[in-house]
Amino acid sequence: MLFKFKSQAASDLIMLEADARRLLKIILDKDPVQGIVLAQDLPAAMARLEAAVAQDEATRKQRAAQNKPEEETAERADDGEAKLQEAVSLAQRAAPMLKLLKLSSAQGADVVWGV
Repeated sequence: MLFKFKSQAASDLIMLEADARRLLKIILDKDPVQGIVLAQDLPAAMARLEAAVAQDEATRKQRAAQNKPEEETAERADDGEAKLQEAVSLAQRAAPMLKLLKLSSAQGADVVWGV
C-alpha cells in the first residue's frame, strides 16, 4: 500500500506504507491510514521528527564507535528486511517529509493523506 501526502504548498509525496507509518508514528504518536496535520501543528510535528532523526544519528554513531554491525542490532525478524531498514537512515527516510512539512508550514497549508 502507498501513502500519498498532499499539501497546497508542495507537490504530492508518495511513500511506501512501512516508511509512512514509521514517520507518522513519530509525528503523531499513531499511524492512521488517513488524516491531517493542521498548519498550526506543523512546527511541533517538525520538531518531533527532527528530534527522532537526531536520536537515530546519535545511535548510529554510537554503534559505529562500538564496531557493532548494524544488522546485529536490528529488531526485525526478517534478516534481509532488517539489513535494508538499517542501511537507510531515518534522516534519509524523513528528508522528503521534513521538506513537505517546512514548505507547508511556511505557507500555512495543512498536510493531508489518505483522502
